[in-house]
Amino acid sequence: MNKQTLTLEEGATEMLTATVAPAEATDKSVSYASGDETIATVTPVQGKVTAVKAGKTMITAKTVNGKNATCEITVTAKGGA
Repeated sequence: MNKQTLTLEEGATEMLTATVAPAEATDKSVSYASGDETIATVTPVQGKVTAVKAGKTMITAKTVNGKNATCEITVTAKGGA
């Protein structure tokens, strides 16, 4: 995954990307999932993270062959409060 940690303010978005190896793999599809969608959501195919409310959660990227990568998401309150 392109990031192992990410901090976002409530309402902010950011894209995560995962690289599948080896380069000659026939199926490079990746699915993304949030450990707690009340804190941050992620689009299952595109990897777009949306910060929902202050807290921490993990986003997991999984390949079809069962390899996983994670990114720890920290969401801060809007305006730093």
